[in-house]
Amino acid sequence: MAYGIRALRKLQFGRESTAGTAVAATTIWRGEGTIEDARIVEFPVEDIGIIPATTRAYQPAYGASLKLASTPATFEQLNHIFEMSIKTVTAASDGAGSDKIYTYPLPTTTPMFLTPSANSVPIKSYTIQGGDNQEAERMEFSHAVSFELSFEAGKPVMVSADLFGRQAALNAFTGSLSAPTSETILSSNGKVYIDLIGGTVGTTQITNEILSGSIKVDTGIKAIRTADGQLYFSFVKGTRPSIVTTLKFEHSTFASAEKVFWRAGTPRLFQIKFEGSTVTTPGTTYSKKTLIFNTAGVYEKFSALEDTDGDDTVTATIRSGYDSTAAQFATFIHVNELASVP
Repeated sequence: MAYGIRALRKLQFGRESTAGTAVAATTIWRGEGTIEDARIVEFPVEDIGIIPATTRAYQPAYGASLKLASTPATFEQLNHIFEMSIKTVTAASDGAGSDKIYTYPLPTTTPMFLTPSANSVPIKSYTIQGGDNQEAERMEFSHAVSFELSFEAGKPVMVSADLFGRQAALNAFTGSLSAPTSETILSSNGKVYIDLIGGTVGTTQITNEILSGSIKVDTGIKAIRTADGQLYFSFVKGTRPSIVTTLKFEHSTFASAEKVFWRAGTPRLFQIKFEGSTVTTPGTTYSKKTLIFNTAGVYEKFSALEDTDGDDTVTATIRSGYDSTAAQFATFIHVNELASVP
């Protein structure tokens, strides 16, 4: 008899060539999470002259879910989250540099849908394997419903995500994979820029102000079920996404000045940028591994005064939206030395 061991759990990812057609795993996710069979089981109510319910039951729909627990984000693996939630992109060369630039703009006018036979500005669907030494399960057509990046000075940037797939089924792990080499993104290497909506994003750095923050993305991707002979969903389509960012400020004259923009309902341009180690050969634009979030947004709320270890702080909540003056909604730019997403 075999018994599962917590220390032998793992998650393995494979990028699907055809959405919904399961593939072998090609990499190991450096984080935590377990696949849950999300099939629906119904017990109908009946008037049949018996006091208790009967064993009659039916399963009208299949599904599978996976919560990727909050884990230190790395420059080498964030691409997977962006590719299964925003779109799949081809890396751009940075001049003669060894670094590769992946640009992930969230959609503004072009609709997104992904089926096993056709797509438009497609995300990349994944086959995900999860389990331990006793049992492994697999979910195909996996995509990210939401994800969050959070940071706090003196700690790593953290990433978490909610994934959904077509179905869960028993399946052996793809063998002979090793955990990839990765570099953790550090919060204290971050910089925050805030500019006028008619200015250039990433121009004015806000120094000695920001203690922590988060970026929460509801992708708007919905799994659509149709009557097409299968109990799992047929395809996914993009509806309206939602992005909410928080920034914890020192209670300073700068924070007070930003409250003026909040009370006036004036949009602002925001950039949150993290840099890592220097790449082997610096490029024209970047010399370090880099993660950038650019967005136009409006302050939704400023908190009352908060006590952060005896320090007076305030937390601002920012809701992203498309701004015609800036021609900007939201974009993630991810720079590493991977020629392609593994």
